[in-house]
Formats: sequence, C-alpha cells, structure tokens
Amino acid sequence: MAMHWDVFLDRVQERGEYPSRAEADRAARTVLALLGAHLVGEVRAELAARLPETFALILLNPLQAAEPLSAERFVRATAAWIEGATERTAAWDVGAVLSVAADAAGEELTRQVLLQLPPGYDLLFGRPQDTDPGHSP
Repeated sequence: MAMHWDVFLDRVQERGEYPSRAEADRAARTVLALLGAHLVGEVRAELAARLPETFALILLNPLQAAEPLSAERFVRATAAWIEGATERTAAWDVGAVLSVAADAAGEELTRQVLLQLPPGYDLLFGRPQDTDPGHSP
C-alpha cells in the first residue's frame, strides 16, 4: 500500500524542518530522481509501489547516473541540483527524504534497497547497519 502524498510530504517537511511544503517537495523530487538511477528491477518497482504516485514516477524515470555514486557523492549531486544548497543542507535533504522513503518501504525492502547501493547509504536512510564486528558506535 503506497504512502499518501500528503503524509509523505508532511513527514519530509517535518524531518527536514522546511518552512514550506514546496521546499519539501523539491527535495523529495531531486533525491528520488537521483536514487532511481541507482536501483534496478524488482527492488525499484517495489519501492515505487510504496511511494505516492508522483514520486513513484520520478523514481521510475530517474536522472541517469553514469556510475553508482558513493553516499558522499550522492549528497554532492543533490546539492548541485537544488538551487542554493550546500553539501550540509543537501545531506539534511537526503536524510529527510530517504528516511521517509524507508518508512514507506518497511525494513525488509529497505534492506534490499541498501544491498543495491554502495556502502554508506544506510546512514542516509537513517538505518545505520552495524556490519563491522570491530565497530563501536
């Protein structure tokens, strides 16, 4: 069941602390367009099915990425697409949008999405994976 557009944007606006829904919408469109270029097949289709239709279409017709971007470069690319953004504000944008997308997707699908992405995206989705046994928080 797809998350409703209003609910999705309200959550993005709340997490990103945007003064307007228009800013939340712009961040969501940019981030999901970039994310869509990194996902393939069933996983992309499944995620799209759980997003509001407007954002599902953006995910399914993404901006083309020549190569999978590292989490850091994904944030930089987002900054380049959002007028007036800095890497710091873009990291905020990405985190707000992807954490809401993860909520819409649910844990299992989010895990499958993360498997298709380079390391480091778990933090952007607000789902830090403690995969390294020697790693302490």
